[in-house]
Amino acid sequence: MNTIRSICVYCGSSPGRDDVYLKAGHTLGHSIAESGLHLIYGGGTKGIMGAVSDGALRAGGKVTGIIPRFLLNKEATEAALGRLDELIVTDNMHERKHIMFEKSDAFVALPGGIGTVEEIVEIMTWAQLGRHRKPMVFANVRDFWKPMLTLIEHMRAEGFVHSGHLVNPLVVDKVDAIVPAIMTAAANVDSPQGVSSVIERL
Repeated sequence: MNTIRSICVYCGSSPGRDDVYLKAGHTLGHSIAESGLHLIYGGGTKGIMGAVSDGALRAGGKVTGIIPRFLLNKEATEAALGRLDELIVTDNMHERKHIMFEKSDAFVALPGGIGTVEEIVEIMTWAQLGRHRKPMVFANVRDFWKPMLTLIEHMRAEGFVHSGHLVNPLVVDKVDAIVPAIMTAAANVDSPQGVSSVIERL
């Protein structure tokens, strides 16, 4: 069993083209805080990043933002950063990702762009290499991650996902079901499952 104290959320620094994405970010942040968990995220105060942080803070949760120095003026505002419980400014993206990994007990990918894809793929890669057994979640808002999940299944079918039993991200459609799904997965960490068998329709 893995003890869950903190959840890392990867997501876009832009709002996307549908309000549902911002609402999902706010709902997830609120859910993490209400569950007494610590939000770890990329430190941005705009777009979905800002919504996740705001949702957690408004619910009285603890929030740590981790952001590279060169993104401070692009993805954040000084006033909003002042609301965070902890702000860690790194020298580069690599350091940011390493600290996020070390501080987090689970990972969630909300809708986002290339950076979000890169972050969750790296976490899955580390899982495949046996570096961790922390829960990983695709927040499949409006089927946003469907093409990605299809690609993962294709790679698996073609024999390119080695140690596939270690790469079993949860796929959760409803944002308010994400935290419960993580807690269940952590309690059953020794029960290997595949991607297709852990889709949550809650």
